[in-house]
Amino acid sequence: MGKESATAEPILFTPDELILLGDTQFFRAKARIMTKMKAVLEGVYGDLQKELAGVDLLAPEGFNPTAHQFVKGEHLEDFPYQYLDYFKHFQGEEKFAFRTLLWWGHHIVFALILEGERLAQYKKNLMNRYGGVADHGLALCLGSTPWEWKRGEGYTMELTWERKNELQALLDRRSFVKLARFVPFDHQMVREGRVPDAARATLRQLLPVVTP
Repeated sequence: MGKESATAEPILFTPDELILLGDTQFFRAKARIMTKMKAVLEGVYGDLQKELAGVDLLAPEGFNPTAHQFVKGEHLEDFPYQYLDYFKHFQGEEKFAFRTLLWWGHHIVFALILEGERLAQYKKNLMNRYGGVADHGLALCLGSTPWEWKRGEGYTMELTWERKNELQALLDRRSFVKLARFVPFDHQMVREGRVPDAARATLRQLLPVVTP
């Protein structure tokens, strides 16, 4: 007799999964939310353009001050996201960008990402002009790459006056610098539609790091 084929194990959905499978409203709501997220980022772009008008940046060679990018995706650690890079320069090892990220299920992040030839100057500016940065809700991101977006113990260090010496030691060892503000979706500024204001204020606080 021929060998009997093995019976495949049944695929079972959990009760919660079955509820989601039968939900006719979730993806309609998601589509509306993603459209609003794009509109928020367009508002951020407009406000950042105003903030940067006439500003002299310590940018890398080949920097295009008008370059920007809107990106939408579904799988940042399994969660949908949208972001705006403006200003934006990624060329080889050079990174010089301000990113506004809306990460579903997590938070909004405004992040200054710096790597490359002028990194030593950016670090020096951060320490010499620390008074404009400290105690304003900003953080140094501690991940091993610039593309880590979580916050909290092991991921970020708040930029406070009390931790200035610790910051200096951390900067000395880092091959890139990422400074960020994290805003939860239940924050009053989000509820009131003032995300562009928050982005502009954050950039204004970080400009001393990247200006002469």
